[in-house]
Amino acid sequence: MKKRLISLLFLLAFAFPVAALDGGVESLRETGKAFASVARSVSPSVVFIQVEGKAQALSQGPYPPFGDESPFGDDFLRRYFGTPSPGMPQRPQEEQRTIGQGSGFVFQAGNGLFSKKTYVLTNNHVVAEADKITVKLQDDREFTAKVTGRDPQSDVAVIEIETGGLKALPTGDSSKLEVGEWVVAIGNPFGLSHTLTVGVVSATGRTSVGINDYEDFIQTDAAINPGNSGGPLVNLDGEVVGINTAIFSRSGGYMGVGFAIPINLANTIASQLIEKGEVTRGYLGIVIQPLTAELAESFGVERNQGILVAQVSEDSPAEKGGLRQGDIIIAYNGKPLSDVGSFRNQVSLTAPGTRQELAILRNGEQKPVAVTIGRLTDEKIAAQTPEQSSEDVGITVQTLTPELAKQLNTTPGEGVVITQVQPGSIAATAGLEAGIVVLQANRTAVSSAAEFKKAVDETRSQRRVLMLIRSGNLQRYITLSW
Repeated sequence: MKKRLISLLFLLAFAFPVAALDGGVESLRETGKAFASVARSVSPSVVFIQVEGKAQALSQGPYPPFGDESPFGDDFLRRYFGTPSPGMPQRPQEEQRTIGQGSGFVFQAGNGLFSKKTYVLTNNHVVAEADKITVKLQDDREFTAKVTGRDPQSDVAVIEIETGGLKALPTGDSSKLEVGEWVVAIGNPFGLSHTLTVGVVSATGRTSVGINDYEDFIQTDAAINPGNSGGPLVNLDGEVVGINTAIFSRSGGYMGVGFAIPINLANTIASQLIEKGEVTRGYLGIVIQPLTAELAESFGVERNQGILVAQVSEDSPAEKGGLRQGDIIIAYNGKPLSDVGSFRNQVSLTAPGTRQELAILRNGEQKPVAVTIGRLTDEKIAAQTPEQSSEDVGITVQTLTPELAKQLNTTPGEGVVITQVQPGSIAATAGLEAGIVVLQANRTAVSSAAEFKKAVDETRSQRRVLMLIRSGNLQRYITLSW
């Protein structure tokens, strides 16, 4: 009897791990089938986008002693003689063709017997400088596309091709995405058509990444590499929840952090681009900043209880509605506020002419304020971007408000102030500190954070920026190279 019982226990001891192993493998097998099912349903609507454009290229070296037919080549001359100094003779500009690539997906297909127009959703940076756009489908058919509309501020673009019978991808609700939820990125990384990568949502509502003017990114660890831009981020139901847009990388390749534009935001932008060819945004006319612990203590409120009004533009909807500098906005249209980027997005997506209720704290007392949203124009955009960061040089700058200008003994509109220096960056190595005012970037006067970022971005290919800075009463030039 004992022998029989021992034998039975022995068999059970080995049977359970085997059963558990089989169950685990079966679970993984089912998960794999789910990803395969998503790929089959989504891939026919994902497209490869190739763009061609013109670029003016200037040789980096002086005229070689051998003329244009140098036996050593320009690289050799640059290595030993360096780049030319200003005023030295240079080769004339030559027109060159640039070729880029990205991804996209069928957003809206033509309806009706005679309708053949199909809209493709992608990133603005994929098609921004294109003279010719070619769209290639999974079945190898190719079409020449034209731009329906672009929105650089959100990095959303819509292009169209003349063909029918294509299936538009269904869209999900990106506001319901949860951290930890499985997502699938499909696109053409490095030109490798219809590649699928899998990951999870690692964060939502990222608004201070510094990629676009208007941000509300989905963060994911699904691999997003060069060429993935514009492709869909989908859930396990095969619904688009985002547009793959960017990666955080110091090497140019995937490092575990990717960003996608939520489809809810993209839908709103794309619909306007299709209907009007442009995006109309709401405008309030204030410069806002986060309510840090120090500021919250100074204003006698709790941290993250609203956002601080740093400046109110003259004759703006905010001024007409009664908003003042130093007010703390705690709610917009009945919804609590704690994030600067989220608030900017809400205002921008509000139709001009709409009357909105704000709840504010002024001198410790809560009160309602009603404002009529205006229309944001190009000249007002800079005022909506009070702070910008530059990863290349490692600093964050802020537009000078009257309060900041007074503290720094300077004039609003004359430069931007450095608010943060990244430890170990080239800016830190050069001795830059918070509180220093940047007057010029690449010999161009800057009066807003947006202008500073634009000036740095324009010289990114040269990997160098010349700045005129002021510390106290001393002005000096400084060059940062990376």
